[in-house]
Amino acid sequence: MSMLSFILYCFIVTFTPGPSNILILSIANKEGTAQALRYTYGATVAFGLLLAASATLNSVLAAILPRIMLGMQIVGSLYMLYLAYQISRKSKPASGNKEAPTTAGLDTFRSGFITQFVNPKVIMFTMTVIPTFIMPYYSAVPALLAGVFGITLIGFLAYTTWVMFGTIFKTFLQRNQRITNLVMTAFLVYAAVMMWV
Repeated sequence: MSMLSFILYCFIVTFTPGPSNILILSIANKEGTAQALRYTYGATVAFGLLLAASATLNSVLAAILPRIMLGMQIVGSLYMLYLAYQISRKSKPASGNKEAPTTAGLDTFRSGFITQFVNPKVIMFTMTVIPTFIMPYYSAVPALLAGVFGITLIGFLAYTTWVMFGTIFKTFLQRNQRITNLVMTAFLVYAAVMMWV
């Protein structure tokens, strides 16, 4: 397994803006760190559950249909290239004058938990990362659990980064968005290519 490609893919997908990251940023800015952290805890628990479900489902499918692994590798690499394309297209801040929705009045842990199950970025990532980077090399349950735990930890670090450095990170991205997008695009393309080397 190319550990560098795996780590780059995990960090790029979890740290780049997505629905959860944007909501965390908005909650941190409007409702404070405590509320944003509650949302983060809910999002992280759901993220881990989705990864565990992916590992379980893909293990069962791999035992039944070994060729499913090749298909998931192809889907995973195509998804990374799609993300690279989407990131490279963005040349200015996405939100403009529009404000991201907040969870004011809602239980933020529950909201963070539930929104992960309708977050297309998280669903695609959790369904492709395990079969693409871990299962072709490791099939033992402890290895899969270590992968789920490690990826969940990376996701939690990403979410807490958006909480703790939300305003600074947002300003940096807006000021240097073109360069940041090009770097992220290059890393994603590299990760997709290294899966086949």
